[in-house]
Parts: sequence; C-alpha cells; structure tokens
Amino acid sequence: MSTGDILSLLMFLSFIGLIFTGFPVAWVLGGLAVLFTAIGIIANVEFQLPVFVNWDYSTLVVDRIWGVMNNWVLVALPMFIFMGLMLDRSGVAQRLMRNMVQLFGGIRGGLAVTVALIGILLAASTGIIGASVVLLGLLGLPQMLDQKYQPELATGTVCAVGTLGILIPPSIMLVLMADRLAMPVGDLFLGALFPGLLLGFLFVFYILGYAWLKPEVAPVPKDRKPVDARLVFEVFKSILPPVGLILAVLGSIFFGVATPTEAAGVGAFGALGLALANRELNMQVLREVLRETTRTTAYIFAIFLGATAFSLVLRGLGGDELIAGFLKGLPFGPNMILITILFCTFLLGFFLDWIEITLIVLPLVSPVVLDLGFDLVWFTVLFAVCLQTSFLTPPVGFAIFYLKGVTPPSIPVSTIYRGVIPFILLQLLGLVMIYLWQDLVLWLPQQAY
Repeated sequence: MSTGDILSLLMFLSFIGLIFTGFPVAWVLGGLAVLFTAIGIIANVEFQLPVFVNWDYSTLVVDRIWGVMNNWVLVALPMFIFMGLMLDRSGVAQRLMRNMVQLFGGIRGGLAVTVALIGILLAASTGIIGASVVLLGLLGLPQMLDQKYQPELATGTVCAVGTLGILIPPSIMLVLMADRLAMPVGDLFLGALFPGLLLGFLFVFYILGYAWLKPEVAPVPKDRKPVDARLVFEVFKSILPPVGLILAVLGSIFFGVATPTEAAGVGAFGALGLALANRELNMQVLREVLRETTRTTAYIFAIFLGATAFSLVLRGLGGDELIAGFLKGLPFGPNMILITILFCTFLLGFFLDWIEITLIVLPLVSPVVLDLGFDLVWFTVLFAVCLQTSFLTPPVGFAIFYLKGVTPPSIPVSTIYRGVIPFILLQLLGLVMIYLWQDLVLWLPQQAY
C-alpha cells in the first residue's frame, strides 16, 4: 500500500471512531479534512513521501463549498422540510386516523393496517422520519395497546412505516443523492416511487398474515361499528387533501410542469393551505415550524459542508482509487461486487447516519458501479432502500429512539428492538425483489422521459 492509501484508510477509520464520541458530525468531518491535509503536507515535505495533498486543497474546498451553496437543486431541501413539518401540524393525520380506524378497526389487525396506510400517505407527503414516527406513535400506538395488541407488533409497525418517508418521494435523501451524483432528482423520485410503495404493502400483508396466523396478537374489537356509506365518504374526504398534495408535487414533476425545486415550493404552499383550511395555522405554529425547518436545514447543510471537505481530501489521498481497486480486485463477478457494496452499506447503517453514508460512501462506490455496467438510477434506489434499514438497526436506530420518547414507561427499548426485526427482514426482502426486477425502478422514469 502507498502512503496515500494508508492515510486514506486512517482517515476513514478515524471518522468512524470519532462518531462514537458524540462530537458534532459536521465538525468531525471538517476537522479531519484539515488534520489529514496537514499530515499529507508533513509527509510530503519532511519525509519526501508521495502524497498529493497540499494547502491548495483549502482553496478547492472553498470553491466546492461555494458551489454547494449556489446549487439550486438543494433549495428544495428546506421547502420539503417545511412541507413535512407543516403537514404534521395541519391536523390532516388526526382526521385520517379517526376515520380510518372506524373503517378498518373491525378487521383483525385493522388498527395496525390503519397505521401502516396512514404512514404511507405521510411518507409521500412529509419525508421527515422523526416527525412521522412521533406522530404515528402518538396517534396509533395508544389505540393499539388499548386494544390489547402485542406490544412488539404495535411498536414495530409504527417504527417501520415511519421510516418510509426517507424513500417514498418527495424525499430529502433522494435530493441529496441526486446532488452528490449529479443526476436529475426527478429520475430518482420516479424510480423510488414503486419500491417505496412495495415496502409499504409488504408491511400491510405481513400484519394481516401475522394477525390471521396468531389472532391473539391483534384482537378484533367487540364494540365495532358497522361500515356504512357515510363512513366511507368521510374517509374519502380525509384522504383527499394529502393525496391532492402528493399529486400536486409528484404530478407536476412527472408531467414536466415543474422542476423538483419548483414542486417543493408547491408542496410547501399546499401544506400551508391545508393547515389554514383545518384552522390549525396561527403565528405560534408558523414560528415553531419555521424554527424547526431552519434547525433541520442548518444541521444537514453543516454536515454537507463538512462532508464536502472530507470527501475532497480523501479523494486527494487516493481514497476513491483505493476503494475502486479493492472492489474490482474481489474474486467475484459484477453482481457479487454489487451485493458486497450493498452488504457493507447495510452494516455501516448499524453505526452511521444515512447522511454521512450518502455524502461520503455513495460518491466513492458509484463510479465502480458505473464501470461494472449497472444503471445508476437503479443502483441508487437499491442503495436508498439499504439505507432505510439504518433507522431500524441497533445501536443507532433513530426511529427506535424517536418512538421510545413517546411510548409508555411499561414498554422497554428491548420490546421495540424485537418488534422491528420482522420489518427489517421485510425490507431486505424488498431489496432482493428490487434487485431481481429492475423494472420496479426503471419503468416509471422510462415512461416519463
């Protein structure tokens, strides 16, 4: 191994090690970029070692950061975040829950199915994992526990469907991926739509099948009300606003009426209108949503800037060539190399957040995937599905800890861990299906363009 290869490996391992210190990720990334630039210069000057990193990289980092902040694609991020947070405060989900519980409550496992369907709708209109998990936990979990549902099934359902927002468009993860890979956001939005819905309906079928095989895990309520035309109409009315918002955002992209950035503005305005129509909009709500939007956007962009510096220095040390050489040197064919990349991504999800993996790992492995002859849109969606599991896998499963914050004290974290295991397996099953049937990803973009 060359000196640059050794420094690249040390830089990446240092990043993984420092993550566990609790120090802010953005500062870890930026700090390591400065530190290893200095180490590269010392190795060059003092020891005459061939390391192609110098202080000129500081200028390159500034130029690259300026390019990030001038990127119009990323303007969609704060607007999608605002849309999701405002929609959570609009009262739409509460109305949906109230009406759909009456519609599906009489079916065995109906409460969990209701939570899953509402989660799919929220995923396609919010994309904020923390907000979705907490909202579903507050709305659905108490009802399922009161109905004597198995705590593992109840908590696992909330956690799993709450993570769908990171995959089903409009998704802030897909926006970041498109920017990192310099590809159209619309391609990823359209490509991820069917896989996201596939996962959602796999969850629904699992709930129904598990409740049918073990009736005691999801009892049927004794005081259920009959379903009539009035109830169906009320459910239709409560579904119409979020579906209309989804169609306005995704439909405008699909039919070429608006770019994803413009569609994000449509979504933000639509969520504001829904909150106003439901009489949930006031100055306090607007102030809180704007503050949370600013905080979330600043967090993501701080990591973005740190990751930009980190990735540039890592590439300067030869990290991309090291990874490419390692992957291409494996004694496998192209398909096994791709499976190895996805497996390593799955393992990294146990310890790293999706943002770090997206900003650092994805740009390093995507050139290898292209060289192997795979479609980049298809691979990126596979990568995104793999990353979705990172919200459920311990010890850094964020969805688990979001839910624990709103669960009764009688439900320990171990119960939630056991509850998410079947849904992790279902996500892996979905990943295999997408791998085997590429048209699940590629058909819709091909029809659109």
